[in-house]
Amino acid sequence: MKAMLIEKYGKDAPLLMKDRPVPEIGEDDVLVEIHAASLNPIDFKVKEGKAKFLLKYDMPLILGNDFAGVITKVGSRVKDYKSGDEVYGRPRKGRVGTLAEYIAVHQDDISLKPRNLNFVEAASIPLVGLTTYQAFHDVLKLQKGQKILIHAGAGGVGTFAIQLAKLMGAFVATTASDKGYELVKLMGADQIINYKKENFEELLTGYDAVYDTLGGEALEKSFQILKPHGKIVSVSGLPNARFGKEAQLGWMKTTLLSIASHKLTALEKKTQSSYHFLFMKPSGAQLKIIKEFIEEGHIKPVIDKVFDFKNAAQALKYLEGGSAKGKVVVKIK
Repeated sequence: MKAMLIEKYGKDAPLLMKDRPVPEIGEDDVLVEIHAASLNPIDFKVKEGKAKFLLKYDMPLILGNDFAGVITKVGSRVKDYKSGDEVYGRPRKGRVGTLAEYIAVHQDDISLKPRNLNFVEAASIPLVGLTTYQAFHDVLKLQKGQKILIHAGAGGVGTFAIQLAKLMGAFVATTASDKGYELVKLMGADQIINYKKENFEELLTGYDAVYDTLGGEALEKSFQILKPHGKIVSVSGLPNARFGKEAQLGWMKTTLLSIASHKLTALEKKTQSSYHFLFMKPSGAQLKIIKEFIEEGHIKPVIDKVFDFKNAAQALKYLEGGSAKGKVVVKIK
């Protein structure tokens, strides 16, 4: 099979198309012929070696973290799926590699794809969908009538997040540029802050929650808008000691995280709030819930650009440029 892989870490390390063996499947696995795979910031972070503290892979490494395709083979203990089923999914961290013609994936990490989406649209959903669902449902426990700030609302995560937050009954503020204004408005945002002209921390107050996709200064300023006991969940900030303990990273790594995130811990105490770093977990069960939301018309995928398989390196560079409005997808079949 053809696959897009790296042979070493590095910003300038080339993404190469190579021939690789079709993966063998275990008794709990399915073999999927991939029709489309979407790209996410974790892909270029992995490529550049920025995620090595949490994710260390052997080389060569096939990149890619979510997909949509057709099952061609099932393991002996697979009961809910059969050859010919159209599925979408996010493989567990030790089995990534969706920029390829085939992938072997555990049955618990997939769902039947939404019937009203094509493969390109379906491939755009798993990682951002699961990340946001877990942030809102599992961590923030977002309730009807609560106020949430979603950073970078026009991005791949943000477009999904606005729709899910509105479905859950929240009041949604988001940051966007002039170019993203109409898109986030269409998604349902109640208040839009033009981050190039306005400071969100001066305009918002008394918020229950913040969903951070930026990290850095934007994350630190987000503490200012929370009410006491408010919560921030971040997918781009520094992991803290709480995350180290929950992820069972061991004493040494947890201590290092505690030191690195000391500023965020101080902001937690100062504002009587809580900060959570989220590292999404694959879940076919949650993908089924998201599938129902999509089939009922509550959530629609937002695609910025679709690239051919041979142009996957160009697609990754485009995503890293930061101008994408919605998801960037690679069409493989």
